[in-house]
Amino acid sequence: MTTDESIAARIESLVAEEHKLRGGEAADRRDDEKLDADKDRLRDVQVELDRCWDLLRQRRAREEFDQDPDDAQVRDAGTVEGYLQ
Repeated sequence: MTTDESIAARIESLVAEEHKLRGGEAADRRDDEKLDADKDRLRDVQVELDRCWDLLRQRRAREEFDQDPDDAQVRDAGTVEGYLQ
């Protein structure tokens, strides 16, 4: 079962990985292959973070309106990334 706490823990883990990757980009500047791998993974992490935040917001909105937060669904990356900021 997905809970707000488990989503928050996943977000924390992804943020830590994002920070590590950003640090790795600087260290890997001379190795194009590693740098490309870091950039690819960073993009994946950022998308996953957006999806987690979206799910957490859905759950909280459902709770606010007396609906079951467990009915919230993870949205695909294309949908989440298409939101206007």
